[in-house]
Amino acid sequence: MKNQIKKYVLLSYLALIVSMYITGCSTEEVSEVPPNIIFIFTDDHASHAVSAYGSDIIQTPNIDRLANEGVIFHNAFVTNSICAPSRGVLLTGKHSHINGQLTNAQEFDGTQMTYPQVLQQSGYQTAMIGKWHLQSDPTGYDHWEILPGQGHYYNPEFITPEGTNHYEGYVTDIITDKVIDWIENNRESEQPFMVNYHHKAPHRNWKPAPEHLGMFDDIDIPEPETLFANWSGELDDGQDHEDFPPGEWAGRTSAVQTQEMTLMNHFDEAWDLKFPPDSVQDARHANLWSNRYERLTDEQREQWDAYYDAYYEEYKDKNLQGRDRLSWIYQRYIKDYLSTIVSVDNNLGRLLDYLEETGLAENTIVVYTSDQGFYLGDHGWYDKRWMYEESLHIPLVMRWPAGIEAGTQSRELVQNLDFAPTLIDLAGEPVPEDVQGRSLVPLMKDQTPDDWRSSIYYHYYEYPGEHAVPRHYGVRTDRYKLIHYYQVGEWELFDLEADRGEMQSVYDDPDYEEVKQELKEELDRLREKYNVPEEDPI
Repeated sequence: MKNQIKKYVLLSYLALIVSMYITGCSTEEVSEVPPNIIFIFTDDHASHAVSAYGSDIIQTPNIDRLANEGVIFHNAFVTNSICAPSRGVLLTGKHSHINGQLTNAQEFDGTQMTYPQVLQQSGYQTAMIGKWHLQSDPTGYDHWEILPGQGHYYNPEFITPEGTNHYEGYVTDIITDKVIDWIENNRESEQPFMVNYHHKAPHRNWKPAPEHLGMFDDIDIPEPETLFANWSGELDDGQDHEDFPPGEWAGRTSAVQTQEMTLMNHFDEAWDLKFPPDSVQDARHANLWSNRYERLTDEQREQWDAYYDAYYEEYKDKNLQGRDRLSWIYQRYIKDYLSTIVSVDNNLGRLLDYLEETGLAENTIVVYTSDQGFYLGDHGWYDKRWMYEESLHIPLVMRWPAGIEAGTQSRELVQNLDFAPTLIDLAGEPVPEDVQGRSLVPLMKDQTPDDWRSSIYYHYYEYPGEHAVPRHYGVRTDRYKLIHYYQVGEWELFDLEADRGEMQSVYDDPDYEEVKQELKEELDRLREKYNVPEEDPI
C-alpha cells in the first residue's frame, strides 16, 4: 500500500512538472519535484584527465559542460581504490568491511540494502546498463544489461535476465545507445527514472574507437613531473638504465619498492602496447590478447593492424633503452588512454543533447564520476590501489538545472561513500541509519553543514594480488595524509601543501611530530566511527 501511495504522489508530481513548464514556474519551485537521475560511472578515469580539473593533456568539453552548468567537487575521494569494492561502496554507502566487497574476488551480496532498491521501492523506475563487475546479478533494477566481467571494447556481449546478446560495434557507443533507448522506449513515462550508465572505458587495455586511432599522434603529451622521480640511479650520467626500481626510493617505504606497476618494467608489450603476440615472451598475455584480437571484424582488424604495426616497427628500429624507452612507452600508453576518454566525452554529449531535445534536462540530475582515479605515468606508474592522490582522487560533477545553480563549486571532503545517501535523499526518501556516508544535497546547494567532515578514511585490502600493493589504511585531511602499511609495519606522512607529488614522507621529521600524533588520534577515531575491525575480515 505504501508503494501504491508513493506512485500516486509521483504521478501528481509529473502533472505538476508539466504545469510548471507551461506556466513558466521558477527553478526553485521545480526543484521540489523528485528529479530523474542519470548516474554515469567510468572505470579508472583520473581527475587529472578532465579539463574541468585543469588537465593539460586533454579537453573534455561535455564533462566540463556538466561542471559549468552545475557543481564541481574539487575534493572527491574513494574509500578503497579498486573496481569492485568501489562499486560496493557506491551501491550501499558503506565501507568495504561492512558491505563485504573488500577486493575484486568476492561476489557482491545483493540482498543487502542498496540505493537502487530504495529508489525502486519509492516509485522510481530503475535500470543498470554497462559495466557491473560484481559477479552476482544486479538487484533493485527493473531493467538490466551488463557486460560480463571486464567486458570488451569491440563487439561486446551483454548479459540480461533472459540470456546473453552479442553486438557489433564499440562498447562506449553501444552502452550510450542502450541508455537512450531505454529512456526513450522502455520505461513508464509516468514514473521518475534512475539509470546507472556505467562505462568500461577508460579501463586497461585502452582500445580506442576506430575513428579515434591516432588522434593524438601529432602532439607530444606532456610528461608528469614524477615520471622519472623514482628512477634508480642518475639520469644524466651518459649510461643506459635498463632496469627500473627496486632501487633507491628516497623518503618512501619498502611498500613502494616492491610494487609491480611501473610503466618501465611491468607494462605488457602485447596486452598494453598492442605489439603482435608472437613478438613477446609473456604467453599468458599474448594468448589473452590474441583471444580479444580475434573478436575484431575484418574491417576493424585492418584498421588496427595498419595503426599498431607501424608503432611496433618504430619501436624495433629505435632500439630504445633507459629513459628514452620509458618516454616512448608513456606516449603510447597515454594516447590510447586519452582516446578512450574522448569517446566517453563525445557520448556524454549525445546524451545531454537528447535530454535537451526531449525536455528532460531541466529536472534530470546527471552525475559524472569514476570508480577510482588512476596513475597516468605519475611516480612512473599506471593502475590505482594506493592512497596517493592520483588514485584516491576522483572526478565528480553534477548538473541539475532545476536544483543546482550553475557554476557551483565545493571544496569540502566528500567520498564515494556519499553517493548512495545522496541519491536516496534526492528521491525524497529517508537515508537508512546504518549508511555511513552523508548526503551531498546541501553541498550541491552551496549550503555546507557546520558539522561536515574534516577528514576521510581509506582502506585497501587486495594483497596478495596483482601489482603487489600491500594492504594499508590511512587518514587524509585538507592538508595532511597519514598512511599505515600495517602488513610491513611502516608509516608515511605527507604534507600535501609542501609536497604536492607525495615524494618525501615526513613521518620521521621532528617538525611534524605534533601533526603526526594528531593524525594518529584522528585515524583511531575514524576506525572506531566506521566500526573497522582490528583484524582484516579476509
